[in-house]
Amino acid sequence: MNPTASTCATDNPLLDFSGLPRFGAFRPEHVTPAIDTLLTQARSAVDRAEAPSTPATWADFVSPLEIATEQLGRAWGMVGHLNGVADTPELRAVFNDNLPRVTEFWTSLGQNEALFAKYKALGQSAEFAQMSPPRRKIVTNALRDFRLGGAELVSPARERYAEIQEQQAALSQKFGENVLDATNAFTLDITDETTLSGLPDDALAAARQEGERAGVAGWRFTLQFPSYFPVLQYANDRTLRETLYRAYVTRAAGHGTPTLDNTAIIDQTLSLRAEEARLLGYASFADVSLVSKMADSPDQVIGFLRDLAARAKPSAHRDMAELRRFAADNLGLDSLSSWDMAFASERLKEARYAFSDNEVKQYFQLPRVLEGLFGLIGRLFDVTISRDTAETWHADVGFFRIERAGQLIGQFYLDMFSRPSKRPGAWMDDARGRKLIATGLQTPVAYLTCNVQAPVGAQPALLSHDDVITLFHEFGHGLHHMLTRVDELGVSGISGVEWDAVELPSQFMENFCWEWDIVEAMTAHVDTQAPLPRALFDKMLAARNFQSGLQTLRQVEFALFDMRLHSEWDGVAGTTTPLPSAAAKAGSAGEAVQRLLNDVRQEVAVITPPEFNRFQNSFSHIFAGGYAAGYYSYKWAEVLSADCYAAFEEEGLFNAETGQRFLREILSVGGSRPAIDSFKAFRGREPSIEALLRHNGMVEETFHAPA
Repeated sequence: MNPTASTCATDNPLLDFSGLPRFGAFRPEHVTPAIDTLLTQARSAVDRAEAPSTPATWADFVSPLEIATEQLGRAWGMVGHLNGVADTPELRAVFNDNLPRVTEFWTSLGQNEALFAKYKALGQSAEFAQMSPPRRKIVTNALRDFRLGGAELVSPARERYAEIQEQQAALSQKFGENVLDATNAFTLDITDETTLSGLPDDALAAARQEGERAGVAGWRFTLQFPSYFPVLQYANDRTLRETLYRAYVTRAAGHGTPTLDNTAIIDQTLSLRAEEARLLGYASFADVSLVSKMADSPDQVIGFLRDLAARAKPSAHRDMAELRRFAADNLGLDSLSSWDMAFASERLKEARYAFSDNEVKQYFQLPRVLEGLFGLIGRLFDVTISRDTAETWHADVGFFRIERAGQLIGQFYLDMFSRPSKRPGAWMDDARGRKLIATGLQTPVAYLTCNVQAPVGAQPALLSHDDVITLFHEFGHGLHHMLTRVDELGVSGISGVEWDAVELPSQFMENFCWEWDIVEAMTAHVDTQAPLPRALFDKMLAARNFQSGLQTLRQVEFALFDMRLHSEWDGVAGTTTPLPSAAAKAGSAGEAVQRLLNDVRQEVAVITPPEFNRFQNSFSHIFAGGYAAGYYSYKWAEVLSADCYAAFEEEGLFNAETGQRFLREILSVGGSRPAIDSFKAFRGREPSIEALLRHNGMVEETFHAPA
């Protein structure tokens, strides 16, 4: 966020909606005045929309209200994005100061009886029957969201619902802050190079560079994933692996830093969610969550996950038995601990397939990978991607434009590298959506975020194949947002898409990382510039389903834990009100959650982590993200994505008609119709599990696919 000169109608960049976000001009002190202004404008728009004299028509109340709330959403979205990728004490403080105010506005909007009545009147009007399908979907979604937002509640339930929303927002923010701070709080400095035996040269160089930046001798390791995971995967020193593992799986669990403990936050969050569900008349928060998703009920999701676990378990048991034998016979490990798993698995893969992940990594230079990815997108969907210019929040962030026949259709920021001010993980978010405005078409803009190791010295950044898959995954989300052809903001791009279908385009894109034509084009060895040898790719392909049973069960474990937690919390926790922090820390906090997690692991897992593992304390997807009672969507949507990709396998990877059909029926329509209708429009039938099972090397005769 370096200062740059900027000319516009306002000195506050958060109030400038004339173009792209002005990151170069942003300062934390801009936030409160901007939110003051935008909340005032939004409330005035609400007052006008709800007035009895305002007709219940699209033009008179829906459209003006959308304009005012979009501006608030865009400005707050910019602040929230910066809070995730460029965290500072000043920004964090002002974000937390304004979070309750923004939350209160959206909660009150969702409870507005007068607006609810107007939407109901619009939904029953002659105008509704003549509306375009996207507009009808927006009205239908609004009626659903008013009911879920507490619009039908009466006092004191209405006020309590609002309190719950504010408390949940604060807890979610604090959970994420604790994970980031706990990740950054740990460092391990090594001065004896023999301790680092086995680590690849690039991991050593990055650790040396980290030490130099910190002014310490030797090599510095952190819990940032690009620093942490190579140790688990390659370090011969078992004690070193255990040290990093313990630190990583106890993040935000109070070990050494009680102020960063998420245990009580989890209990309080779950109790608030259960109370919210009861206020709305649902049996559990899981039932509330599924109202806006494809799945019909928690029982259906749990059945789907258990069915998948049953298919994966035989393969997982074989994987584990083989790994134990190999570790005992070749590594001197008579028993495998959790900090041995990645190390032993990498050694086994090297022995079986005669290659290592690090060997492959030398071929995936980030500039070449991007060139290959952009070329693939152009070939599939008849677009071109090129560098563009915009203010960014960090010098490493790139900016790009997507065009079709010379016409701009979307833009995106690409933030690839890990740094202490940036929360872990990878994600896509929208900076603005597509819609028609008075001056023409507002094109969509996306944020694409990853966390790979930054370049060391003059060498370009190198990506593991998993990093490449992650990049393709997030770009799939970006395509869903940017290639939309829907002009109504509420259902364009990713807006309005069912959460358990939103992963379809992202997981679809992952498949191309296993196609030789694509991989060859985006590889060049960092030293020789030679493309990845076909023989090495064939080994990668042979190893594609290496330990796929274990990997599938790991995802099922997370998803089943999430769904059971949110469907059973009342009975499990025995509490229906938020736990006071002091009482929680006295011993009640976390026990019920841990018991349920242990129960899930006993049911579906073949690997049991050590007792000290507190994975749930950094499970940001469900406690600081949007995946509460929705983590199953990764596997649910994978059924759909694998089946969609099978069409390309059947008709030709670069079949122009297939690519245009996927664009037309899946990517372009966004949330303007139910996701299952979009799938059937593309495939011409209901979804089938067969492609997913085949891709994972677990072909079965029957399976209950999500419908």
